Amino acid sequence: MPAECQLLGTLGCHLCELAEDELMPLVEHGLMVELLDIADDPHLFERYSLSIPVLVRVDNQAELAWPFDTEQVVAFLRR
Repeated sequence: MPAECQLLGTLGCHLCELAEDELMPLVEHGLMVELLDIADDPHLFERYSLSIPVLVRVDNQAELAWPFDTEQVVAFLRR
């Protein structure tokens, strides 16, 4: 089963765009990433407004905070 994650961010966030770019090669190899805009959810906004982008695993809710690179994401997904 391919890994499933959510990338928490918001429109106009330069760091979020960098995180998306970092994840694209993994998406091309089967990683499923749902982009969630924290501005659409008051609870997510309150919790993450100062820390986006954050990658969240769907299966166990583990979080990987920015900055991260491809190697760190791969290690995060293997946990």
